[in-house]
Amino acid sequence: MTDSTQALRVDYRTDPTQYRHWKLSVEGSVARLSLDIAEDGGIRPGYKLKLNSYDLGVDIELNDALNRVRFEHPEVRSVIVTSGKDRIFCSGANIFMLGVSSHAWKVNFCKFTNETRNGIEDTSKHSGLKFVAAVNGACAGGGYELALACDEIILVDDRSSSVSLPEVPLLGVLPGTGGLTRVTDKRRVRHDLADIFCTSVEGVRGQRAVDWRLVDAIAKPAQFGAVVQERAAKLAEGSDRPAGGKGVSLTRLAREDGADSLRYEHVSVDIDRARRTATLTVKAPTGAQPTDIAAIEAAGAAWWPLAMARQLDDAILNLRTNELDIGTWLLKTEGDAQAVLASDATLVAHKDHWLVRETIGALRRTLARLDVSSRSLFALIEEGSCFAGTLAELAFAADRAYMLALPDAPEKAPKLTLNELNFGFFPMVNDQSRLQRRFYEETAPLEGARGAAGQPLDADEALKLGLVTAAPDDIDWNDEIRMAIEERAAMSPDALTGLEANLRFASKENMNTRIFGRLTAWQNWIFNRPNAVGPKGALKVYGSGEKAGFDLNRV
Repeated sequence: MTDSTQALRVDYRTDPTQYRHWKLSVEGSVARLSLDIAEDGGIRPGYKLKLNSYDLGVDIELNDALNRVRFEHPEVRSVIVTSGKDRIFCSGANIFMLGVSSHAWKVNFCKFTNETRNGIEDTSKHSGLKFVAAVNGACAGGGYELALACDEIILVDDRSSSVSLPEVPLLGVLPGTGGLTRVTDKRRVRHDLADIFCTSVEGVRGQRAVDWRLVDAIAKPAQFGAVVQERAAKLAEGSDRPAGGKGVSLTRLAREDGADSLRYEHVSVDIDRARRTATLTVKAPTGAQPTDIAAIEAAGAAWWPLAMARQLDDAILNLRTNELDIGTWLLKTEGDAQAVLASDATLVAHKDHWLVRETIGALRRTLARLDVSSRSLFALIEEGSCFAGTLAELAFAADRAYMLALPDAPEKAPKLTLNELNFGFFPMVNDQSRLQRRFYEETAPLEGARGAAGQPLDADEALKLGLVTAAPDDIDWNDEIRMAIEERAAMSPDALTGLEANLRFASKENMNTRIFGRLTAWQNWIFNRPNAVGPKGALKVYGSGEKAGFDLNRV
């Protein structure tokens, strides 16, 4: 089974008619997401999803459901996340799934899980959509991580329901990188109490859970539903999402799959397996584009910024999950830069409208997903490119950006154009803009870049401002790009993952960067250790009645 976890391709496209594990209902300003996991509904064979435990398929549905609430239900101001089963909220990631999965599957699963929970917090921060975890039963491991991502946690006080992070004593692995980090950074549980909490199997219940800051409130079973509704209604009062807003239906993404390609309307992916590269090309909008809210609402999911964001997000997830050997992604754009800038102007003009705000959020989260992907990113700014405004963020997300210089044919030379959106509209997970990250928030280069906003910059001008890495001319271009790709392909993928993660988030840390940094380093390492996955490792023997055998050397 270890190798078979990569044998079948994963499709991240779904909709509520296909859900097997979540139920989404809406009543007025409050939505309810109920987790009722089908035991036989695993995304891979070989395990049962008992005790409301989840795998990647469960989180794919959750990610989709969150987008449905964001875009299809603007009247919703708060979301109750709860369980549809009696006495069990969620027991976390399915342990048997982890035990039979490849290392890469486990780590990618953890990353997507954390991104989905981070997306809950991102939406709460930027969109006025608040979340209440109604913990109506035992809540363990990744289940508690889900609760932790919500704005408030209400625990039923029935003398048995508890919250716990039992991964260390039970499984020999970390309490989920998001779980332990949120316990300290978000809920500010005292470190000695967190030590007890994370090394006990039984967890904490009742008033002690409130006293230790593990939950916000408790309620007896008879009052639990009313307390949850009251808190959801109270949180909804602070939201500006419109009761009479017209929702946008998120139609299924049209995608043409080839043996070495993916084709969407605005995004294409071409894989060169010999060079271990994938070329992601994002296309500018074509034809007349909406400029007022009525036209934007009429365009719906076909509106270019939203459609492009969804397509690029799907392409990133496909490559991350299904193409593990493709280590370098070449980021390209094509089309009319002025069309991109005009679209951006519409985003800025209507940025406070709920639909535009949610579209900006979709772009922000998609670009952030690119930042935390463990692939080498090279931007290639060539003739016919449109790295402008929003699409210039692709160049700034890259580990290197190469821009073609055409001194003998300036009319054909590619241009790089900045606008307002490059200065804070799409922050990375560490809350910096990519230009702030690039220049370590130093005033002079940032002001230089800001002063050039609106000007189409050629290679020499972009290089002088520090916006690109190199500017080869047409004589040297092919050789320089070829050598850069070949050199990258010859290096250790593990070393590159560590290098890139360090350099992309170099100067400013927050809870999210610690979550992803610990996933890259700590969790990645622990998942490789025999204490977790060896023949006698805790993950391998869990449920067998056999005791784990630990290598007692401290490393």
